Amino acid sequence: MQDFRKLLVWPKAQQLNHRLYGTTNAFPRLEWFSRTGQIRRAATSITANLAAGCGRGSDADFSRFVQMAMGSACELESHLELAKDLKRISFIEPHTILGHLIEVKRMLSDMLTRLATRHPSAKLKTDR
Repeated sequence: MQDFRKLLVWPKAQQLNHRLYGTTNAFPRLEWFSRTGQIRRAATSITANLAAGCGRGSDADFSRFVQMAMGSACELESHLELAKDLKRISFIEPHTILGHLIEVKRMLSDMLTRLATRHPSAKLKTDR
């Protein structure tokens, strides 16, 4: 078990949460229970899954939660692309927010690679 706050990716993802909460405040009220909520839930899910994974007992369990955080990051990216297309995010915002998200995804990917290299049993099965 480890402290999730000590992960390099957690504060980066938390910064992204803060930024997105501010950005989505400007979304139309009509979208608060749809797009705004989806964006906020996906972003929050990244940090929540990292924290939950840190509370697990094995690298395999931790790796599974990091994988779920990556899934949430991909979901968030999709929501942000739509928000950009619908012009809900100002012209400059998509580049900085999406850049920040891509950095978080890269860090999650590196973490998964290190976990799989250190502990092959922590590698997730992807074929079905």
